[in-house]
Amino acid sequence: MSNIYIGYHFTIEPIELGSEILIAELGEKAFESFIETETGISAYVQKDLWSETILEDIQILDNPEFKINYTFEEIEQVNWNEEWEKNFEAIEVDGKCHVRAPFHEKTNAEYDIVIEPKMSFGTGHHETTHMMIQHILETDFTNKKTLDMGCGTAILAILAEMKGAQPIDAIDIDNWCYLNSIENAERNNCNHISVYEGDASLLVDKKYDIIIANINRNILLNDMQHYVNCLNENGILFLSGFYTEDIPVISESCIAKGLTYEKQFEKNNWVALRFKKQ
Repeated sequence: MSNIYIGYHFTIEPIELGSEILIAELGEKAFESFIETETGISAYVQKDLWSETILEDIQILDNPEFKINYTFEEIEQVNWNEEWEKNFEAIEVDGKCHVRAPFHEKTNAEYDIVIEPKMSFGTGHHETTHMMIQHILETDFTNKKTLDMGCGTAILAILAEMKGAQPIDAIDIDNWCYLNSIENAERNNCNHISVYEGDASLLVDKKYDIIIANINRNILLNDMQHYVNCLNENGILFLSGFYTEDIPVISESCIAKGLTYEKQFEKNNWVALRFKKQ
């Protein structure tokens, strides 16, 4: 792969919801890094993976509820750390969990997680990650065999280990996420996390006490039976990566497969659900 990138700079109205939807759609393409700006987002794709039609089926661009304009340019030798140091802010969840970059000062938070800031999803800033952290903080993970599916930066797997989970599998289909998850697990001195590159086909004959799946609605629905098959009796399934209007179809799928709804968090129209296998 070359070190040449194509950078797209989007202006978005309304910016908050529009940015999140656009990032989610671009994330299913070859775009690998996203940076929030005052007027929208910038998104980057390696030139080797780029084509002039890369935005053709990005649905939000044709949605009349949003006004989106963009420019793009060729960029050589992008220094992601330098870009993120300009934009990345540490976050705190419920006064207990502090998520920061290596260049941020350590606090006295009970759970201090250091993540190399290279992309938007998985750093804790996105609502779905934030709510999943809330679920984990409320749950006993002691000696629980745990799966972080669609692990991104492995932030949720890292927090699970800090709360006593072991062993932990972290899986992501994206090679960058796979490599970054290994890096972040080592950075946080985690000894019980095994990282794998792949999809739900890796779950054959696996069993877990807790499954964390922060992906998107369609993948969750497609892979739901895999999750249920892997879940031990009285096991817990956390699901996020979708909107409040998606709750009925997600819940219907879970309940039809024998799971019981227990709790949810909502934030800016995003939602994180908790189910249990009886």
